Amino acid sequence: MAALPTTPSTPSTPPVSVAASASAAASAERLPRRRHRGLRKFARNRAAVAGAIIVAFAVLVALLAPLISPYDPIATSFMAVRQAPSALHWFGTDELGRDILARMIYGARASLAAGVVSVGIAVIIGVPLGLLAGYFGRWVDAIVSRLADALLSIPFLILAIAMAAFLGASLTNAMIAIGVSAMPRFVRLARGQALTVKAEEYVEGARAIGLSDTRIIVRYILPNVLPPIIVQASLTVATAIIAEASLSFLGLGQLPPMPSWGSMLNTAKDFVEQAPWMSIFPGIAIFLTVLGFNLLGDGLRDALDPREQ
Repeated sequence: MAALPTTPSTPSTPPVSVAASASAAASAERLPRRRHRGLRKFARNRAAVAGAIIVAFAVLVALLAPLISPYDPIATSFMAVRQAPSALHWFGTDELGRDILARMIYGARASLAAGVVSVGIAVIIGVPLGLLAGYFGRWVDAIVSRLADALLSIPFLILAIAMAAFLGASLTNAMIAIGVSAMPRFVRLARGQALTVKAEEYVEGARAIGLSDTRIIVRYILPNVLPPIIVQASLTVATAIIAEASLSFLGLGQLPPMPSWGSMLNTAKDFVEQAPWMSIFPGIAIFLTVLGFNLLGDGLRDALDPREQ
């Protein structure tokens, strides 16, 4: 009996793959919209835009200080001691005849540098420790968490003052003290985010195909941790500026004759009745700058909230 001819069977593409391809294409088309949605939301937030303008203005003043300063900030004139604001000296002069406006312009450099650099130190140290603790867990998490809890048990400003006094009075030591004091916040935040992200399916899939722990942390966990880190950093800059002003007020920050807003307040406390302008203008500068960073941080938090994307 002759065998019936058979035709070779060819694999057919399941309809699921076509649907998946269409879904992936649609998702790819929606990605640019999602990327710009946060920016549009930030732009619609008037308080956030106002904060960004204040911060940008303060940064420009600090960067352009040599070009816009009307006088040398450390030049003294005993013929112009404690003069009230006038056309010659818009913000008046201090106890040594130095122009307060010029000292405020240059003081913006010290205050902003203290805020940004100290937060940078906290992020560089705290985020990697938090990622390692959250991803690996066990004894790594135990050691890092206990260290963070020990530092968090001490009030932030008290810890910064103690470290600055131990290191010595200088702006650099003040930035180190503030950065180390703020570091536990980023450890706890990065650890919590890492614990959440490492349980996601795409991280499990990356681990299943044999990717190294370092690559998983850098490529899959860190990008998802960055938005809350950015928000926390912008808010912590405001705290660091206040901390630097406090340390300078106590004589543990920027040393004379170089100006900072905190050291200017330290000098002005002895002349509140005779020359109130010496304390009013630096205080306003600290208030507005801190307000700007807080408004900016709140706006970034709303714009980067994944629940709103």
